[in-house]
Amino acid sequence: MINDWWNEAIAAAEMGRIGDNVIRAAIKTICLKRSVEIFRLSANKRREELERFTAILDQSEIVIAPEIANAQHYEVPAEWFQHMLGPRMKYSCCAFSPGVTDLAVAEDVALAETCRRAELKDGHRIVELGCGWGSLTIWMAERFPASSIVAVSNSASQKRFIEDQLTKRGLTNVRVITANVAHWEPDTAVDRVVSVEMFEHLRNWRRMFQKIASWLTPDGRFFMHIFCHRFAAYLYETTGADDWMGRNFFSDGMMPSRDLPAQFQDDLRLVRTWTWDGRQYQKTAAAWLSRFDNQKSQLTGRFDPKEIQRWRIFLMAVEEMFGWRQGKDWGVGHYLFERKG
Repeated sequence: MINDWWNEAIAAAEMGRIGDNVIRAAIKTICLKRSVEIFRLSANKRREELERFTAILDQSEIVIAPEIANAQHYEVPAEWFQHMLGPRMKYSCCAFSPGVTDLAVAEDVALAETCRRAELKDGHRIVELGCGWGSLTIWMAERFPASSIVAVSNSASQKRFIEDQLTKRGLTNVRVITANVAHWEPDTAVDRVVSVEMFEHLRNWRRMFQKIASWLTPDGRFFMHIFCHRFAAYLYETTGADDWMGRNFFSDGMMPSRDLPAQFQDDLRLVRTWTWDGRQYQKTAAAWLSRFDNQKSQLTGRFDPKEIQRWRIFLMAVEEMFGWRQGKDWGVGHYLFERKG
């Protein structure tokens, strides 16, 4: 009975028959439910859950179903994202440092901080895993002209978009590859591997870390940016009544915990970590939704109204989840690894 009511409510929300305030209240209810489940556990029980989760990842393939992520996010037309993202097309958390209110500036702040924390230098051979729409790729290419950069995406449409942007800017130090990262290998050792919000779509992190370690030069570094929960790691499910996010936007994805990357140090050693509290992503998603709504008229008639509303709900969900409890629970983690031995 409750599931039937919930499914009917979701269908009504997707048809635009429920106001944003009610939708946001429902999202907050889901956040509260998840938080109660997490915070009722003792520290020892959380540790046991992390060990159990790590074992599940170790028994999995590196990538479960890349075609699903493509369909949900990465083969969506670039035009769609141009009406939502900032001018650099950064489809990941931006950094609204004190005084920053503009999305374009927040994109630049985040990209600069990523390069600084990854310890990039001009002349480095760089691999970017999961390059999205090319925001970091192009930023690196512009600022490190003596570097050779390989940008790896699982999306053919992203490859075409990035190559077009590189041509317009006259940048020739980037090679864009369409490949499944589970099977791809660089043709030479590299100085830096960087990855921004890709590992949430992977499963066997230990094997992927092993692959990355084998690519690095002796003094190479791997920088990873993930969104994460302060304590809990969990998979996105697709079968429950309240698994709307998993079904529509994050099938076979995961929410890592902040300390999950530290569990896989067989071949890489964790050197340093940083965090952004969830309010950074809250502001990012709010800015995306504002742009999306301001330009929605350009999408109407060309895209399914239900799909437009579904993306609006997705952005509201991201905004509310990362803003929950003033950004103390869900947030962003940055991790710098070095090659062992």
